[in-house]
Amino acid sequence: MDPKKANESLPHPLLQEYLSYIAVDKGLRAKSQEAYKGDLEDYLAFLVKKGRAPDDPTVGRPLTLFVIHLHDQGLSPRSIARKISAIRGFYRFLIREGKMSEDPSRLLERPKTGQPLPKVLSIEQVEQILAKPDTTNPLGLRDRALLEVLYATGIRETELIDLHLENINREGEFLFVRGKGGRERVVPIGRYAMEAVERYLLLGRSRLLKDISERSLFLNPYGRALSRMGVWKIVRKYALAAGIGTAVSPHVFRHSCATHMLEGGANILIVQEMLGHVDIATTQIYTHLSRQDLIRIHRESHPRSRGPEKGERQPP
Repeated sequence: MDPKKANESLPHPLLQEYLSYIAVDKGLRAKSQEAYKGDLEDYLAFLVKKGRAPDDPTVGRPLTLFVIHLHDQGLSPRSIARKISAIRGFYRFLIREGKMSEDPSRLLERPKTGQPLPKVLSIEQVEQILAKPDTTNPLGLRDRALLEVLYATGIRETELIDLHLENINREGEFLFVRGKGGRERVVPIGRYAMEAVERYLLLGRSRLLKDISERSLFLNPYGRALSRMGVWKIVRKYALAAGIGTAVSPHVFRHSCATHMLEGGANILIVQEMLGHVDIATTQIYTHLSRQDLIRIHRESHPRSRGPEKGERQPP
């Protein structure tokens, strides 16, 4: 391979340093690293066309032009906001490392994207899905335990597949979960999910296991750790069997867990800790769901919540 072309294919040295930082120090997963890399490479390629380096003190103007360029390309506000977020993180790193004295991205405004409410299952829908696995065979026992854990704990699918036998405390009925950035937390599991896990361990996992050194909790038919895609397929399989459709993902179980806990009276700080949210604002989206239900019920039931029907006299 031509050495010149090989060098051209390498990321900018500052970007290489940043990618190493988010991988090692921040502990971001490979998928997140690739997303940051792609967004920042787009930005750095734009700077090259403008004849600027990323650590140039006068880079503010080209940075603004880059955001205008993104709008002109027709990118969605959400995509633009994501790229701006990546650029801000990059410059925070450069300042921290002493490579720049001022942050050129400080005046950038993220486009308003709105905050879509996550899809949430009703309690009845969750129960319909949980009832679908055939628990007379090892895979059915695994699937029932997996679905019960997702709903009981609200953990992410990546956290689920990372669970090992050592992460389960049967007596205390809780899990040790390693979340984003390697942060560990304790998550209650509850009696229903614990019973489903114990049945799976006793009658299901032992029959799926091929290598006694395998410590992953949830196994595929070949006795190896279940993949992320495997979890998605299991959730969609039983949602479809319950007649709920294919739009149900493992994250929908997470949303449903949080929403049902808050509706049941749980303190938002407890839910924040359980879900592993660093910022409580992330957890507060679930309170919006309850608020929407409250507004709907008020409109449907309160005599002065709705306007008068045609021909009806306005109440005094």
